[in-house]
Amino acid sequence: MRKATRAQWIKFGIITLLYFAFLIWVKSWWGLIVVPFIFDIYISKKIPWGFWKKSKNPAVRGIMSWVDAIVFALVAVYFVNIYIFQNYQIPSSSLEKSLLVGDFLYVSKMSYGPRVPNTPLSMPLAQHTLPILNSKSYIEWPQWKYKRVPGFGKVKLNDIVVFNFPAGDTVATNYQQSDFYTIAYEAGQRVYPNKINMDSLTRDQQRTVYDLYYNAGRKQILSNPQMYGKVVVRPVDRRENYVKRCVGLPGDTLQIKDGQVYIDGKAIKNPEEMQFNYFVQTTGPYIPEEMFRELGISKDDQTLMTENLGWEEGLIEMGLDRRDAQGRLAPVYHLPLTKKMYDTLLGNKKLVSRIIKESDAFSGQMYPLNLYSGWTRDNYGPIWIPAKGATIRLTPDNLPVYERCIVAYEGNKLEQKPDGIYINGEKTDSYTFKMDYYWMMGDNRHNSADSRYWGFVPEDHVVGKPIVVWLSLDKDRGWFDGKIRWNRIFKWVDTIN
Repeated sequence: MRKATRAQWIKFGIITLLYFAFLIWVKSWWGLIVVPFIFDIYISKKIPWGFWKKSKNPAVRGIMSWVDAIVFALVAVYFVNIYIFQNYQIPSSSLEKSLLVGDFLYVSKMSYGPRVPNTPLSMPLAQHTLPILNSKSYIEWPQWKYKRVPGFGKVKLNDIVVFNFPAGDTVATNYQQSDFYTIAYEAGQRVYPNKINMDSLTRDQQRTVYDLYYNAGRKQILSNPQMYGKVVVRPVDRRENYVKRCVGLPGDTLQIKDGQVYIDGKAIKNPEEMQFNYFVQTTGPYIPEEMFRELGISKDDQTLMTENLGWEEGLIEMGLDRRDAQGRLAPVYHLPLTKKMYDTLLGNKKLVSRIIKESDAFSGQMYPLNLYSGWTRDNYGPIWIPAKGATIRLTPDNLPVYERCIVAYEGNKLEQKPDGIYINGEKTDSYTFKMDYYWMMGDNRHNSADSRYWGFVPEDHVVGKPIVVWLSLDKDRGWFDGKIRWNRIFKWVDTIN
């Protein structure tokens, strides 16, 4: 072995100490296999890491210098993305007007403690699919169990949180942003279109009907890849990233009454920019584009109901029956509005004649899909949020609520037999949870697919906390017409309420 200089030994010592500190932090001693390579790079130099630098061919030196730089950058990005922060773009309007479509965020992994990846062999900057190649961006083996290293804190009430989509374990690739289980239930209901009165059925009979719907719908999806795409299964850290606001913590009992969230019987503070959907009828003229811009309503959220004659009867039944000079129904818009936007429109008597809040009839199927509860998006629960170490008694009424936690998230086998419930082959009437769970909702309460539709968010799905908006682009405007929202750049997310 060649004799190393004092400077080389000092560099080796510093790098090795930092690396040991990292291994202690992540509690992973598998990383010790890297130490001999660090020793060789700084001390022994047996492996010709920079062989290409001695090449007499300038093309080889030029190409390999780029390869060396790219590999180093990818490794650095890999570790930064996993343990420190990652970039995230707001894809939908579910958190408007708190976070806007087109906001680019830095998401801190340190806030709640970074997760050791379930799938460590993956391509940086690709969540689950490689662009262009349209293939998986990760190798399924090895898969490590859930482990989270120490961070700065825990999820708190009203935190905006990025997490992996809990119902994204099974995905129809043509509907990647949708809940596979909801798609299957809806497809099954189309197979059996005769409406069944669930009120007249027992819980066991209801479960039989829902199982029938789901199995028939799943068969439809699997047999129709042209429409639904390939059905794939994804590990936790490769599921789609979602961002919502935490409105319920482990151990809380949550209920929604008329759109207001209550925790343990007490109303929580609502986000200032919380929105609901409304039907807005004008006095006759159309709402000008300038007003939509002033209100901050995007083109995607501007729906003119009176363009479709099929809505006319329903709009009249709501009381939106004002006619224009020609006897036609005056324009009616379907719009998401904050309280401030609502007051602005209602105060414009020359333009707006009436505003009616969208009813619960538009709710759709609530979580859990296999329980007929009568819950709606504005009137939901009460529902208890599981906490690590807490034990509940299982009943026919609450089993559908917690079944997915027990089976899909905590890896147990659950069977319902004539003589009772069996978990991992043992008869029981109770269960103790292994993880904490959270209840996440969007601030755009009528335009958010959230916990009301797909249930709890397990702690192992929590990715991190958005810290700052570093860029914000308005897709409805051009580069010379206000596309960059300068007032949002470097805006701290904690200041958004």
